[in-house]
Amino acid sequence: MAIFEGLIPNKVWFFFEEICKIPHPSNKEEQLAQFLMSFAAERQLEVRKDETGNVLIRKPATAGKENLKPVCLQTHIDMVCEKNADKELNFETDPIEPFIDGEWVKAKGTTLGADDGIGVAAALAILDANDVEHGPIEALFTVAEETGLTGAAGLSPELLYSQILLNLDSEEDDEFCIGCAGGIDTVITLKYRKRGIPKKSVAFEVSVSGLLGGHSGEDIGKGLANSNKILNRFLWDVAKDCEIRIAKFDGGNLRNAIPREATAIITLPQQNVEKFVSFYNQFFENLKLEYRVTEPNLNISITETKLPKFVMNKKSQFRLLNSLYACPHGVIAWSQDIAGLVETSTNLASVKFIENNQIEVTTSQRSSIHSAKINVASMVESSFLLAKATVRHNTGYPGWKPNPDSEIVKIISTSFEKLYGKKPVIKAIHAGLECGLLKEKYPQMDMIAMGPTIKGPHSPDERLHIESVKRFWDLLLEVLKNIPATE
Repeated sequence: MAIFEGLIPNKVWFFFEEICKIPHPSNKEEQLAQFLMSFAAERQLEVRKDETGNVLIRKPATAGKENLKPVCLQTHIDMVCEKNADKELNFETDPIEPFIDGEWVKAKGTTLGADDGIGVAAALAILDANDVEHGPIEALFTVAEETGLTGAAGLSPELLYSQILLNLDSEEDDEFCIGCAGGIDTVITLKYRKRGIPKKSVAFEVSVSGLLGGHSGEDIGKGLANSNKILNRFLWDVAKDCEIRIAKFDGGNLRNAIPREATAIITLPQQNVEKFVSFYNQFFENLKLEYRVTEPNLNISITETKLPKFVMNKKSQFRLLNSLYACPHGVIAWSQDIAGLVETSTNLASVKFIENNQIEVTTSQRSSIHSAKINVASMVESSFLLAKATVRHNTGYPGWKPNPDSEIVKIISTSFEKLYGKKPVIKAIHAGLECGLLKEKYPQMDMIAMGPTIKGPHSPDERLHIESVKRFWDLLLEVLKNIPATE
């Protein structure tokens, strides 16, 4: 070990450096999986790889701890692969290049993969140690977490026997997650008819930009604007008096991101241009007032442009604008158990004109309660069925209902307060976690998510706080030491 020489705990840092050397993008984790298999074989530990690609390693209890409840250390072995535009690196063949920058570990121009490489390293350090007290250990290393929780979804309900699961994929060393939202995607296809450009028309491009955007789960309760909703609202309002016709609507991209930008190409009669500009000015002023706090950089622009080749006919345009206006977006319900936690939400993620005279609308719904998730997905569906659209839902993934009074929560809280003299933050998040799928397969298993402090995950700004790794490690050892006996 050269880069992290002298950092504590040295075994955790040793294994993290080894992981950085091994390419492991999502859906291409074979090299790291083979490393895990070889690691187990060298230490004569029981190991198996399932059909999905997940790796499970079992380690017997230390002497005198055989009667403790079995614990599963759970991590994922894939990483998000993002790099700066000027960085030359092939994530499928080249190692990550970590370096120390003051209190942090970063990577040169790329994601670091601390999410969740540092969790993998901690699990390996436990499996490798001869001086750590623990009961029976199962270490589960899942694949393709970052691209849809595929590894956890494909896990057999008969694979694990642990009674407690410690997910090592949290990103604040003093915060512990005990619940998450389930999710489902609802995708809508609307057919439309074209017609020629009305005579004496002019064309404008209408753009919404400058929005903050954000994660469609964790940021949905912040009151942020949705570019698709704003653009549609403008077009719906102005259509009544200015006789606009839509040629194109393009807004948002990712299903799990609140859309930041949206653009439409429209035409209108030359005689209505003055009225259109006046309406735009008033609309923009109103929106700036409405979003003066949450969206200080909100911008709406209109620019005259060349005439398009076609526009939507009136009936198609009516259906599009009204269904988008009716489609819910944002928080549907707040948790009744945890103050400030969104329980149910929906995101109008993208609107795209695609081939064959079709428009595709992508939405996503989240809730920690399954029935509420299905209900809001049905709300979205109904708003588009009225427009005679085709609606399809994916299979989705389950939520994880928080239990603040669980045994592992009490163990974590007591251990944390003993080590650091303060109470930890126990929370749930409005986003998807592997624990939701694992809880569905193992409903009796007690679970909590923990980890060191990671900032900027999923971006080249990702960084891992060095001192927090030691705190995370010390807490993990203390928790393992205080696991109760099997009843």
